[in-house]
Amino acid sequence: MTRVESVDIQIGRGKTARRAYGIDEIALVPGQRTLDPSLADTRWQIGGIEREIPIIASAMDGVVDVKMAVKLSQLGALGVLNLEGIQTRYPDPDPILDQMTAVDKTEFVPLMQKLYAEPIKPELIVQRIQEIKQQGGIAAVSATPAGAAKYGAAVAEAGADLFFIQATVVSTAHLSPASITPLDLAQFCKDMPMPVILGNCVSYEVTLNLMKAGAAAVLVGIGPGAACTSRGVLGVGIPQATAVADCAAARNDYFQETGNYIPVIADGGLITGGDICKCIACGADGVMIGSPFARAEEAPGRGYHWGMATPSPVLPRGTRIRVGKTGTLEQILRGPAQLDDGTHNLLGALQTSMGTLGAKNIREMQQVEVIIAPALLTEGKVYQKAQQLGMGK
Repeated sequence: MTRVESVDIQIGRGKTARRAYGIDEIALVPGQRTLDPSLADTRWQIGGIEREIPIIASAMDGVVDVKMAVKLSQLGALGVLNLEGIQTRYPDPDPILDQMTAVDKTEFVPLMQKLYAEPIKPELIVQRIQEIKQQGGIAAVSATPAGAAKYGAAVAEAGADLFFIQATVVSTAHLSPASITPLDLAQFCKDMPMPVILGNCVSYEVTLNLMKAGAAAVLVGIGPGAACTSRGVLGVGIPQATAVADCAAARNDYFQETGNYIPVIADGGLITGGDICKCIACGADGVMIGSPFARAEEAPGRGYHWGMATPSPVLPRGTRIRVGKTGTLEQILRGPAQLDDGTHNLLGALQTSMGTLGAKNIREMQQVEVIIAPALLTEGKVYQKAQQLGMGK
């Protein structure tokens, strides 16, 4: 395997560090050709399922419920249902969501901890998956490693199409107390009747190990999400541009060794169409986003968005943010855009960017030139910033 050696920066005599880059610090460089956006092929595959749009809605209670999962499937994308959230704890989640979105911000975390203390009901897991499938949707669901061990049988029984195993950090080398048997990811991937997606990670080595364990795709990102506070609470994470590039390198090396291409999905911190384009240019095959979809009129969060680790009874690592409602799910995903800040018509933004860069498909988009450009979002935008318009909002 070929590895690019990094230049270390000395923090102090006893510690050196590698420079890492976030999405806001890079820009994409046009090549020698352009193409009409209608010719840009955005199709991709995950777990053998082809989708027109390489965008997945995050498994968050304010983002995806049964209705959203079905609608996203119809629009050519994909939504993931959180199996350890409100949808599987309460037969009727609506009154619970009303409470969660009405409470004052100072009372939010205690209320969340109380509401999420209600036990998860395996029969509701089966019911939700069946509700999605009965309406013609793709039933993609998510659980933590501990949740996967508990409820994997129910997911298999219900016939889910994709199973996402997600944690702040997941690895194949997890050490547990003697009294706890950790989930064997490789065995789980082998035993489940549907493809299993593993995450999250941010490094070359862990990505490679997850692929060797049988991951159908790997989620990349620790802490960049709009409602996530993991980076502040834990001090852990790698800026998303660098994380995606490192993990995509592992995917490429794994493909060269095995002939098996495992998609890499950038998960978290992506708000605009430009963010999505830059992640794909760094090597991602697709992206997972939460807050942009939480702004849809159909979203269950009623204009609010919160992280998956927000209700932790011991160490909450998320918060509730108000994102408002800016349009329908179709306007956000496929247009026509009613806003000028890049948060509507995400597919159109990707196609137009690919046309500008001369990339005919996702593989070519992954090969475009990337430069370090920390002034990209502020250069010449004095009036927008002063008037809080466009990119200055």
